[in-house]
Amino acid sequence: MRIAVAGGTGAVGRHTARAARERGHDVVVLSRADGVDVTTGHGLTAALRDVDTVVDVTNTTTFFARTSRRFFEAATHHLLAAGQANGVGHHVALSIVGIDGMDASYYAGKVAQERAVRAGQVPYTIARAGQFHEYVGRLLSSQKGPVAVMPTAPMRPVAAREVGEHLVAVAEGGPVGRATDFVGPRDEQLADLARRQLAYEGVRRRVWEVTLPLTYTRGLASGALRGGPDRIEARITFDDWLASEDHRPLA
Repeated sequence: MRIAVAGGTGAVGRHTARAARERGHDVVVLSRADGVDVTTGHGLTAALRDVDTVVDVTNTTTFFARTSRRFFEAATHHLLAAGQANGVGHHVALSIVGIDGMDASYYAGKVAQERAVRAGQVPYTIARAGQFHEYVGRLLSSQKGPVAVMPTAPMRPVAAREVGEHLVAVAEGGPVGRATDFVGPRDEQLADLARRQLAYEGVRRRVWEVTLPLTYTRGLASGALRGGPDRIEARITFDDWLASEDHRPLA
């Protein structure tokens, strides 16, 4: 099968592309470095020629709902349009578990992305996954000083490597609409994960856990990010990931 990975050089995309190649698929990486821009559609039609399945793991870094919606709506529109023009038979969109009632901040874009995929003309699968182990380090790196503030967030974090492998299995299975949620092997608290990563790396910083009365933070605190009872559980724990080659120390 010929699989195009949109965002194929990113944290999840590189693992998706690797896993697809290891399973014998022909892989096309869609990225700006390869002359393709999903936000404008530049280069997409030619890049998707003879492609059977598109796996969309594109991402943006923002806490603003409008910015997030704009990015994911544009990327999805262009990918679906180019996919339909080329006869792509399966569009796989990576999303996040538990976001149904969290139409705010970054998650607003993922909600909009799912809506756009469902409204499109290309057969699809929406594959929701837990927050990545890598997410903890990004939050820590975004804050400076001796204290890191983490929202109350019970979750089941999962390794990006395993998410990539899961997405290839989803691609191979054909369009099903909504795939079974894919989450990590253990219930965790975001603040505790941050403390463990700092301790593992020998960084002396305090972590404060806070709960704010906002739609976004209430959603985080609700436990929705752990996924529902119908779920597939990954194998790599957060502590396993810390000791693996995939873990990159904080800058």
